Amino acid sequence: MRKGKVEDTRRGRNRNSATFAFVIASDLQRSGSNTLDVKQRANSVGTLRFISVFLMETLARWVPTTPEMEVKMLLSRHVWRMAQQADRLGRRARELRAPLHYSRPARQDYMSALRQLAAVTDSVDRIDAFHDVALPALAAVYKSYLTETDRLTDEPTVIICEQALSEIDTMRRERNDWSSEIPQSRSTDSPELGAVRQAVAAAREVIDASNAAA
Repeated sequence: MRKGKVEDTRRGRNRNSATFAFVIASDLQRSGSNTLDVKQRANSVGTLRFISVFLMETLARWVPTTPEMEVKMLLSRHVWRMAQQADRLGRRARELRAPLHYSRPARQDYMSALRQLAAVTDSVDRIDAFHDVALPALAAVYKSYLTETDRLTDEPTVIICEQALSEIDTMRRERNDWSSEIPQSRSTDSPELGAVRQAVAAAREVIDASNAAA
């Protein structure tokens, strides 16, 4: 297995071109505050953990049903990384006065998009759906949280978010490093992958950080 950096030559497509922007729905406007309170932070952390667990479990289900050994190995590495993110978020939730490993589902449109992603069956589409859709979208949610919270009083969560962003970069880089060993992206998205991209991009709100019950 070659581990060196391999130039990404996917028929001229810019696989890093997709961008996502999400909004954290909260009680900020109603309260007149300009930052998240402890409860809203806990709800946000709970949703980030929920998404991390969902993606971890999706990868774990894909591994035995993906025929290519190299793809199995790559996805297995990502299972561990997603598990580490979920564990750190779960411990942080307890520090924010929520139950240990507190999970709070994402908003409905994003949940529907996640379920569409999890249902992908083709190996190439799975690779692209995770690395080019799920990971950039998750990174956008972490970045959105960082803009909403107070980086001083919420420093432990900020550190966890920054660690997660670094791991997301690592997972995407590993995909490129393994590009000579795994199936290459197609020049045009399949209908299934295209639908996943559209569903994720259309889900503008991911986290409901309000104090309403989940």
